[in-house]
Amino acid sequence: MMAASRDASNPLAGLKEIQTGGAKLPPVHLWNPPFCGDIDMRIAADGTWFYMNSPIGRKPLYTLFSKVLRKDEEKYFLVTPVEKCGIRVDDAPFTAIRMGVEGEGASQIVTFETNCDDVVTVDVDHHLRFGIEKGTEGLKPYVLVRANLEALVVRALFYDLVAKGTIVGDWFGIWSSGVFFPMQRASEIGVVA
Repeated sequence: MMAASRDASNPLAGLKEIQTGGAKLPPVHLWNPPFCGDIDMRIAADGTWFYMNSPIGRKPLYTLFSKVLRKDEEKYFLVTPVEKCGIRVDDAPFTAIRMGVEGEGASQIVTFETNCDDVVTVDVDHHLRFGIEKGTEGLKPYVLVRANLEALVVRALFYDLVAKGTIVGDWFGIWSSGVFFPMQRASEIGVVA
């Protein structure tokens, strides 16, 4: 069996073969094409996509790339049926830029929209996690979009998220879809139950 050849003038030639069928995502988790090396593509911490140090300004283009993005262990790849190319990601590959909240308390439902038009309801399968920001030691919230791919929640939305938070036991956190996502111990932020 012959391996797919890579077109040097078009590092992502396999994108032509992807039929997303509207909102349906291609099955990148099932594809196992040959690794074709790293390409000079980077996703900055603010969600801006770059190719050869130039920002990709066309949203339909970087949104297409986002549909074939995969994270294997700690490395990110653009994967098509015929090739797999490594890219760099500074923090998370997506940013959560809009938030909706319905209901209150344990029945509250939090939804995010990403810079690549993914809509994610925070639940047991799409959890929130709170990392520590280097340098400031402040919290950085992330929501799982799909299969090891997270979105960094932008700072303004983080403040809105905190405003919807509550204390459960010793923890301050947020409810969504019947699941409590702890942010920080209440005693560490000076909140008393």
